[in-house]
Amino acid sequence: MIRKIKFGKIAIVIFLTILIWVWTDLDLDEELPVSRTTISVAYSPELLVSFNDQPEALINNIRLKGPAKKIAEVRRELDDGSRELNFTLNPEREKMTTTGSHTLNVLDFLKKSDEIKELGGLTVEECKPEIIDVNVVKLEKKSLDIECVNENGGLVNVESIDPSTVEMYVPAESRLKAKVLLTSRDITQARQSVAVKPPYVELAPGQTRTASRTVNIKMSPEADSLIRYQILGASLGHTLSKNLLERGYNVDIENYNELDSFFIYATPAAKQAYESQEFQINLIIPDSAAKKPNVVQRRKVTLDFPDEYVRKNEIRLEGEPKEARFKLIPLNPAKNPPAGTN
Repeated sequence: MIRKIKFGKIAIVIFLTILIWVWTDLDLDEELPVSRTTISVAYSPELLVSFNDQPEALINNIRLKGPAKKIAEVRRELDDGSRELNFTLNPEREKMTTTGSHTLNVLDFLKKSDEIKELGGLTVEECKPEIIDVNVVKLEKKSLDIECVNENGGLVNVESIDPSTVEMYVPAESRLKAKVLLTSRDITQARQSVAVKPPYVELAPGQTRTASRTVNIKMSPEADSLIRYQILGASLGHTLSKNLLERGYNVDIENYNELDSFFIYATPAAKQAYESQEFQINLIIPDSAAKKPNVVQRRKVTLDFPDEYVRKNEIRLEGEPKEARFKLIPLNPAKNPPAGTN
């Protein structure tokens, strides 16, 4: 009986010792590296804030420190996606409200951030980068004219915009116009009755502001149903006659980058059919070009619009075709003299 009692006491002592060890272990500090977090900017109507012209700043590494139990909890939440550790910069709180370049000490900012306080007991020991430039532009409320654009950024002619102006915050010296984006469905609605959309203004790449009010857009049912689209990166082919092919020539187009962008008017279906073709523009090389081998020559390109939509007047070029500068290069100059020299 005495032995059993002593054994029980020993077991209790061992259990309490292990419990103390576990408790002590959980209370020890551990570290947790967190990569690729961001700092974004809290909305302020009178300020445009960016990080080296970007709307967000990327933090490559943050080293957190705290009790092992809390570290394990945060690690699990980050791994399963139930927590995202991203930060928000409040320009007013950081006293960054004047136009110009400001410097943000990232480590100090993170240490006092609400996001770190919410982690309860964890501290920020290190981060990269340590310093970030913050660009601030003070905005002013101005009355802006409104224009309508399609999904490609092309201007859309409308019958009326009511009201025709909207008040929005923009840089003091800017001449920006507010825009209303009209989809194909919006255009149909505007022709039938009225399309109701909010204007927006693009203050910088990736930074747009939308007005708090909407405007009414009307279009005449008889208005041109073609939409103005900008074509970018059009593929260019060239056509040689059978005679030139048999004689053997290469074509060197010197100003390709000037030819692959232009504007067209088209229905959405015609534009889609046009862009799905292998080539959108074509340079037709006449036999007479062989009289001037290796010499820069000029000739207007043609646009290979789909015949079906050309017949229905559903696609056309804005302005005149561009002029290509090209050379016709003989593959075998010794056996292929210029035409008319034999």
